[in-house]
Amino acid sequence: MTANRYTGKVAFITGAARGQGRAEAVRLAEEGADIIAVDACVQFESTSYAGATEDDLAETVELVKALDRRIVATKTDVRDFSALSAALDAGIDELGRLDVVVANAGICSANMSWEITPEQWQETLDVNLTGVFHTAKAAIPHLIKQGTGGSIIFTSSVAGLRGLPFLGHYVASKHGITGLAKTMAAELGQYNIRVNTIHPHGVETGMQMTDMRPLIDANAHTLGPIFMQTLPDPVSQPEDIAAAVAFLGSDEAHHITGIAMPLDLGTLIR
Repeated sequence: MTANRYTGKVAFITGAARGQGRAEAVRLAEEGADIIAVDACVQFESTSYAGATEDDLAETVELVKALDRRIVATKTDVRDFSALSAALDAGIDELGRLDVVVANAGICSANMSWEITPEQWQETLDVNLTGVFHTAKAAIPHLIKQGTGGSIIFTSSVAGLRGLPFLGHYVASKHGITGLAKTMAAELGQYNIRVNTIHPHGVETGMQMTDMRPLIDANAHTLGPIFMQTLPDPVSQPEDIAAAVAFLGSDEAHHITGIAMPLDLGTLIR
């Protein structure tokens, strides 16, 4: 690990209570960053797995503090732009600046595309796509006003680069993120603000997709191979994703913008 790439910097991370968001908060704090962290800490209506809790968010806080870094953490839903903006403003007021934005919050559920309920569709798009837009919209004016550039990283997915069965609403949201990032990268380059997307395959975050397994099993002969990775690890760990985020957000990546970085165990080779 390259130490101290984030000394004197502040990172804003959504979905920070557990999984990839927590790993990203810890990794950037290890490298010197102070953290503004938010998470909805709710049970979503459309997901089959348990939502993050306020205790999870409190654990993230303790992990960052144990690294002797500051953290401002709030229970905030990315779907609520006013609340998200207020949480970010409060964090900047306390920590003094903003340098890196990681729009990580997201949810996932599974169904055949024509059987996705309107409620599933809306909740997925509201969190995964509108929530990312809200995060960027709240952060960008601060970065422009500050005048020292910055890095924005959107968590997309392999599903943001290809179609995947059973995930039509999720795929739509993640493709939307990819397009939004490319547009913002073109607009923000003049301010030395970089915008990139990362595209994991499976990540072991505790979000057990019990609604997807029966669909895969029932269609394994025709659709199962689409999910096959090339490398031997069956899934990535949150820390693997955090390592890529730490690179893209750092000055080492200062000439990288508008890219879609696969972190996919070789899935997209097929």
